[in-house]
Amino acid sequence: MTLLSILDTPFVVKLSFDKYIESIKKAPTESQKALLDEVALHPELRTGITELAGIEPHLELLSRLLADFFPKGLTHNEIKALSIPYTNNIFNHTERFKAILAAAGDSFKMDIRGFDEHQFYVFSCCLVLNQYYGTQLDFGKPLFYDIPMQNGVAKHYRIMYNGDYLEVEPNPNAAKLSPEDIDLLINNFDDLELWKEKFPSKSWTLKGFALMTLFDATTENAVSIFKEKLLKLHANDFQTSIESIFQSIYRTSDLQVGITLYHPEEHTFGITTLGQPIKSFILPDVQQRADQEVLCPDSYRRLVTEKLSYVVSDVPRLQEYDPENGLLNRLLAQDVKSFILAPIVRNEVLLGVLEVVSPRAKDFNSINVNKLGEVIPFLTDTIERLISELRNRVQVVIQEKFTTIHPSVYWKFRAEAQRLIYNRQLGLGSGTTEIIFPEVYPLYGQIDIKGSSEARNQSIQEDFSTQLNSISGILEQIELYSAFENKEKETVDTFLKALTLPLQASTEQQISNYIETRIHPLFHEVKHPVPGALIDDYFRCTDEKTGSFHISRRRYENTVSIINDEVAKILDQEQLHAQEIFPHYYERFKTDGVEHNLYIGASISPKRAFDFRKLHELRLWQLRTLVKMEIAHHRLKPHLPYPLAVTTLLLSYHSAITIRFRMDEKRFDVDGSYNARFEIAKKRIDKANIKNTAERITEADKVTIVYTNDTEYVEYIGHIETLRSENLLAAETEHLEVEDLVGLSGLKALRVRIIHSGS
Repeated sequence: MTLLSILDTPFVVKLSFDKYIESIKKAPTESQKALLDEVALHPELRTGITELAGIEPHLELLSRLLADFFPKGLTHNEIKALSIPYTNNIFNHTERFKAILAAAGDSFKMDIRGFDEHQFYVFSCCLVLNQYYGTQLDFGKPLFYDIPMQNGVAKHYRIMYNGDYLEVEPNPNAAKLSPEDIDLLINNFDDLELWKEKFPSKSWTLKGFALMTLFDATTENAVSIFKEKLLKLHANDFQTSIESIFQSIYRTSDLQVGITLYHPEEHTFGITTLGQPIKSFILPDVQQRADQEVLCPDSYRRLVTEKLSYVVSDVPRLQEYDPENGLLNRLLAQDVKSFILAPIVRNEVLLGVLEVVSPRAKDFNSINVNKLGEVIPFLTDTIERLISELRNRVQVVIQEKFTTIHPSVYWKFRAEAQRLIYNRQLGLGSGTTEIIFPEVYPLYGQIDIKGSSEARNQSIQEDFSTQLNSISGILEQIELYSAFENKEKETVDTFLKALTLPLQASTEQQISNYIETRIHPLFHEVKHPVPGALIDDYFRCTDEKTGSFHISRRRYENTVSIINDEVAKILDQEQLHAQEIFPHYYERFKTDGVEHNLYIGASISPKRAFDFRKLHELRLWQLRTLVKMEIAHHRLKPHLPYPLAVTTLLLSYHSAITIRFRMDEKRFDVDGSYNARFEIAKKRIDKANIKNTAERITEADKVTIVYTNDTEYVEYIGHIETLRSENLLAAETEHLEVEDLVGLSGLKALRVRIIHSGS
């Protein structure tokens, strides 16, 4: 039978030892001289053997001729053989190579992994280009044999060829290549027909032999495959593929693998899907559980505290000494007799646990656990990515469930999202249609903290005075103990005097900058222990959360927070009842007080019949709720750190407007210049005065209702009467005209005292 190539090549293959024989003839040893005489009797060993049958008679002679390549002392260690290049013919194996092939079985076929006809042909041509035409093409690539062991687990061997004794010669049908032809070939790897045109089949003779050596690359190869599999998390065979990799590493066919996520914030373990469900042996019921409930004390210490692997070589034996160990009992119930729990850690944070388990004792120990060191880093990267994806999905859910998009208008956003997805699937583009609600009636209300700016300024003045007086005293001590010429005390005294006057907008910034850039650097340079102790106390007082230099500001901010939280709580509670009147858009904001917007109309809830009675009911609800909010504040006021008062205001607008969702700011705004009159009124009326006076339209303990026409006046007089009957408003009603505002005139107001003894 002719020596056949594995795949089609441009070669006629001849097994020849001519080049090697010539090399040893130059300086043969005595034993080699005798061999050369014997070889001379078989000229085919030099001219070349082309038939398989021609090899057999020479095997013993070749073994002696090539003995330098095959030391007897290494025959059970090295995996080596002679190879006829580009064929399946391998002979003169070392004993270890023979044992590996015997374990693989008679049905095993030696095929190079992933080496297709295209690569095979082009690489053959490249060999000719390098050896005959003098190019220096780097066409080598890692070559592997996957050879099964007796237990069926595959081992992976990297193939190394020594081609020093190979020669290429052109046959009569070989094409002569020009430099242009060579350039064309080099730049057209993918054009197989071009390569076959320039290198026709059997147009060259490949003569010689190659030494083939295999290296056990099972672990390295398994790591490479592992990395590849981690990129395909959604594959249905992910669990099986991962287990086969670890089976190769540990050379056991029934090893199993699990992965369990760890949630450090909650101190719990949970299941990971990794795209497809993955087993968890420490959490077989797939329920998220506390870490100390899942682990035993020893494994908790190793994994969670020390971030080290926990290995048990013989589970039944250890369980005899600790029969109440929940982890061991759980694993024994799953027929686990030996296991490794390896921590998956990033930046000292435990992300999860890799579980490698076996149904036999003694399969794992503190030595072979170190094999996982090659795999864990890649698994860590993947787990970290999965956790990031999980957080993103959680964020999507939060945005979906708890976004500022109010439930009353969510239907419109959902419909738009569905339209976008549908259009993308059809390739119709992804342009967003504007979210608009026309013909809605606006209501605006606010509880404003009266004198908040003055209270804030007062708190700043008090705190700065305390701090500057402390600085002044320390400067005196520094001068006393350090022979220090005090140049800063005069500036400090100047600022203290300025704080006795109304606070200017620039004064706060000037004092802060002065303290940070002049005083603090000076204090840090002081070495004497007496002023040094005072300076240490001083810096403790600068802490914004606990220091005495921020007491007044904390009291002020705490006061504003308490007021806002109390009145906002009432507004949110009452808003649930308001939605029952008619679904409407609602939003509120906390500043120095709480303000809210309401929009009601048929476009907000097209499936419900809208009429003006719903609008009137909502206006009455708003007035009643604002009064209740002010009453709640009045009851709270004696207990506040600062006894700050509030003013109560609502704005009713006679015309329907259009609101548009602004994608850039993720909020609704009025649409069009005419509708903007409502926004102007909202921004300016709380500071507006009664016409021709210096008195504000808002006043503590009273509710102010701003309206635009007589129809609204009549309506609100009726609402006021309703609240009087509920003992929420006093009998007298003030009728006010609002001063003309920029861009807005003709507004009027009703003002009524609130009865604080009411419910």
